[in-house]
Amino acid sequence: MPDQSIGYYLTKFFEFLQQAFIFVVSSTTGFYIFLSIVSIFFLFIMAYCGVRLIEIRKKEHEHLHHEIIEYAHHHAEQEKATAQKNNMSDNEQWGNVLQYVFSGNPSDWKLAIIEADNMLDKLMDHLGIKGENLGEKLKNADKDKFRNISAAWEVHIIRNKIAHESGEFELSQHEAKRVIALYEQIFREFGYI
Repeated sequence: MPDQSIGYYLTKFFEFLQQAFIFVVSSTTGFYIFLSIVSIFFLFIMAYCGVRLIEIRKKEHEHLHHEIIEYAHHHAEQEKATAQKNNMSDNEQWGNVLQYVFSGNPSDWKLAIIEADNMLDKLMDHLGIKGENLGEKLKNADKDKFRNISAAWEVHIIRNKIAHESGEFELSQHEAKRVIALYEQIFREFGYI
């Protein structure tokens, strides 16, 4: 009987091990299947979120592009209105300068600066400042009476670059407007416009 009891216990032990192995293998497979299903689910969620994010970014880009165009148009209208207000100056040449600078043609922007520089030369004559050319007149100007002398030099140098490097000198409309604004400061300082 003792032999039989050892054999019996060994058989029961091996049956237990076999059942445990089947349970682990079957439950591990079930666990892996469960994990695979969850992983696939989350992969679909991630793909959906990615697609939606791309769609949202595309709509946002279109909206921002539309807003920028609308803002630029509104800003251009405001600049035209401001230019028309300023154009009421008695100085006809200044009106031409403003028309040139608000033109869509880059060569007109350069022409605006050249015209404004001619006006500056006439202003210097009007003020009684002597010299053969505008550069000499600016050198001879009294810095105490001519507060914007540095601005006058800056715009005159840009005018010289336009005149001497005409085809090679690049000028944006923004820069042309900035330069014309400096001329305007000078002219308004002396009540020339």
